[in-house]
This record gives sequence, structure tokens and C-alpha cells, in this order.
Amino acid sequence: MDNHHRRRRSVTDDDDMITNLPEDLINPILERLPVKDAVRTSLLSKRWRYRWTIMRTLDFHFGFSGQFLNIGAYQHNGFTRVISQIMIHHQGPISTFLLHIPKEIVLYSFQEVDLWMLILSRNNLRVLLFRNSNRIYQIPSSVFSCLELRVLGLRGCIFNPPLEFKGFPTLQDINLQKVIFGGNLGGTVINLPQLKNLSLHTCLNLNNFNIMAVKLQHLLVFGCPDAMLLRLLHSKHLSAVHICLGKSMQGLQVERYSLARMLRKLPKLVTFNIDGYFLKFLAAQKFPSLLPHAIIHLQLLKFQSFSFGDLDQVQGALCILRNSPNLKGLGVTHMQKGPDADLELTSNYIESLDHLVQTLFMLKTVEMTSVEGSRPELLFVKLLLDHSPHLENMIIRPSATVDAEKRLNIAKDVMLFPRASSKAKMVYLDPEP
Repeated sequence: MDNHHRRRRSVTDDDDMITNLPEDLINPILERLPVKDAVRTSLLSKRWRYRWTIMRTLDFHFGFSGQFLNIGAYQHNGFTRVISQIMIHHQGPISTFLLHIPKEIVLYSFQEVDLWMLILSRNNLRVLLFRNSNRIYQIPSSVFSCLELRVLGLRGCIFNPPLEFKGFPTLQDINLQKVIFGGNLGGTVINLPQLKNLSLHTCLNLNNFNIMAVKLQHLLVFGCPDAMLLRLLHSKHLSAVHICLGKSMQGLQVERYSLARMLRKLPKLVTFNIDGYFLKFLAAQKFPSLLPHAIIHLQLLKFQSFSFGDLDQVQGALCILRNSPNLKGLGVTHMQKGPDADLELTSNYIESLDHLVQTLFMLKTVEMTSVEGSRPELLFVKLLLDHSPHLENMIIRPSATVDAEKRLNIAKDVMLFPRASSKAKMVYLDPEP
């Protein structure tokens, strides 16, 4: 009998502990639970009943959609019905909304999604992350009335705001992937006065995307061949720029400009990450020996998908290097030789003159990745070692296609090169798997 009372009292004590949790703990607990579990907390006690309806964060991202994948409930009445019920019963503001619509779900239309967006537009939304892996979805006009947005992330959508849309006054961070920009934008300028970070990944019709973002600090553009980049470079606060085209621009009718014109718009550039295709694009205007203005703030420079068999790319890389007196870090990821590679031409160019002209007094670290051991690659390493008196680390990671004997020969060749820095260490890493 005593044991029965003790067990009963223990259960009651646990219930009281949950029931009597202070108010400032209940909401943080709910915010950390998956949405479905947060809804189930209504069963804990009367005090917890419907507390989930005032949660400020609704997370229907990968964890939520993955639950439906595991049980095979991707029919229309499963996934969307659960979200709709939660959205309709929710009360109060929703500051953060995360949603992933997987490709496996059967969607006859996006009517439910439009309803969710309408509800969000009336609830002080600040963070919207919507990853759509299903059919392309046109963002409804209600989203463009969310004027308190701070963070916007979209994937697999059509961005076509109403004609009266002027911008998001408080938006600070934009990440757009596989987004198509609609014709309503035309020449309209979207005002984003607080925007600091902009990421555009494999988007289309970017020539329709014209923004005014005077506080922009970080820009990433990947796989967007029709991007009107000069429109995006008007902020004098831009310190980090990443531009990777991912493919050749030959034959495309796009905006043309020189390296000098582009860098003139980036007086505070600290980090510059570009690929060989973009260097090739810039080569249409020819690279000067010296730019009108040195890139005095540049500290980290990276070349992705870089071909040492392409003279335009080699000339562009050396032009940027010789105009970057305060550069501290350099990274080069080599791309495998294509049919147009001319290793003899680029080797002769590097050897013919002292192309750096200027000593890289501040350069501390160089990392060469996917090295194949070609002559221009080795001459490039030799040039850097000879012009970097304070270099500390020369890191070389061979390509996975290079056999063990070739890797050993690369190490032997580099070890024989003279070094302007007595502190320079040669670091050889295994190829990436």
C-alpha cells in the first residue's frame, strides 16, 4: 500500500513540475521541439493546452518533411493537411517560418501554400526560408507585403512582385536558389536599404533584378550567366564578393565590362573569390599591367576552376596579384586540362618576364588544390615563392588523378625552388577522395 502511494505521489509531483514551469521557460521549450511534438504538448496539462498556438517559430523544414517520407505519407491529404491545420489554429505573431516541400509530395496545386503565405503576411513575419523541390512555385503577392522581413530564403520559385512593390525596408539577408525573376520587375528598382548579404545561385532572368542596396557587404553569384553584376556592385561597403559562372560565357549576349571598371566599384574589397570562367569573361577587355587604382584592402583571393592552360586566365590572375599589395592569403583550385589547353603558351608567358613586378610583402599563405604537376603550375609556384618574402605556408594538394610517382616528382621539383622567405614551409597534402 505504501509503495502504491509513493508511486502515485511521484507521478503527481512530476505532473506538478511540468504544470508549474515558469512562463519564460515554456515558450523556449516549445521552440526547440519539432512542430508535431510541440502540438502534442497539449496533452501534458490544462496549462499547456494550446500553448503551441502562440509559438513564434514554425519549422516545417527537412526534419518535418522527412517524417512523412519515412512513413510514406506524401499524399496531398497528409503533408499539406497537417500544416494547414497547424496554420489555421495558430494565434498571434509568427516571426520565423521554415518550409520544405519535397519533390515526392503529390501537389495538384499550390492553393494551400498560398493560404499559408497569406496567414504569414498578417503575422509580423521576420524570417521566411522556403525550399521548394517540387514544381516551380510563384510567390504570391501577399509575401511582398511582409515589410518586416529580415531574412528571406527561396528555392524553386518565381519572383514576380506586383507592380506597386517598392522593396523590403528591413530585409538584411537574401538567399535565392533556382529562382526565376518575372517580367513585372522590368526596369523597376527594388529598394533594400538594410540589405547586407545577397546570395544568388543558379537563378534565371537576373537581368530583371535591379536593386538598390547601399549597405550591401557580401555578394555571392553562382551559375547566373545573365546577372547584371554592375547593378549589384553599387554599395561602397562591399567587402566580400564571390562570382562563379560555372560555364563559358562564349556566344551569350550579356553585359560587358573590364576588370578595372568592376574593381573601381569595390573600394573596400577584402575577399575576392572568382572562377576561371569569370576571368575568361573579363579578358574580353584585356588585362592591363597595372590597374588605375590598386586593390589596397584585398586580403584573401581565391581562384576556382582555374586553368593553367588558358592564357587569358593566367594573365587575369597575375594582373590581380600584382595590384594587390596587402594580400595575405591566396587559393587556387586547378581545373583538369581541357582540349583547348595550351600549356606551352602559358609556360612561356610566365617565364618570359617578371610578371608580378611588385613584391607580395604581406602574403602569408598559398594553397594550391588539384595540382597536376604541369609546367605552368610549377612555374606559378616558383614565381610566388620568389616574390613573397614573408610567406609562411605553401600548401599543395595534388589532383586525385595524379599517381604516387607523379606526386613525389611534384614535391621534389617544388623543394628545389628558391624561396624569398626563410620561414616558408612546404606542406603536401593527400589528394581529396
